[in-house]
Amino acid sequence: METIPNAKPQNPRPILFPVILAVSDKEQQLKGREKVTFLSKHARQALEISAKKSHVQLCNLKKDKKGVPLPFNGNYWSLTHKSEYVAAVIASAPIGIDIEKIRSCSKTLFRKTARDSEWELSDTDPFILFYRYWTSKESVLKALGTGIMDLSKCRVIRIIDNNHLVIDYRNQKWLI
Repeated sequence: METIPNAKPQNPRPILFPVILAVSDKEQQLKGREKVTFLSKHARQALEISAKKSHVQLCNLKKDKKGVPLPFNGNYWSLTHKSEYVAAVIASAPIGIDIEKIRSCSKTLFRKTARDSEWELSDTDPFILFYRYWTSKESVLKALGTGIMDLSKCRVIRIIDNNHLVIDYRNQKWLI
């Protein structure tokens, strides 16, 4: 995901190598701090793979006081993890990544995630669309170092195809 002035998918863009790694059944059973520590390390392994494919040498990765990843040598990075999977990506521009397991959720969460005008953009299965919107919006917020509290300020303004959509956040267009 990157910001593009015209948000046209045919614009040349750098190649990204997002990496998703499975979490073994054994590690899925971990609890508390031990689980968080494992998932964080595993996500960094995914980042190492993304960096290698991008021909980037990782150095000491740091975060700011809010936990936002700090760029190094002009490289931006993002991690995400859930119990069953971790993911990471590195890029030459602000980047965010998110993964979610598709499962049922409340109508209230649907309403908080997108406006009626956004839901009307597609007749895709509502749960698939919900997670597509959620992960896209969270990726934009991660790229900017903004908290999830701004989720409602991200708006899907166009669905290009099954793999691309455009989000507007504070009058900046993001091609996802």
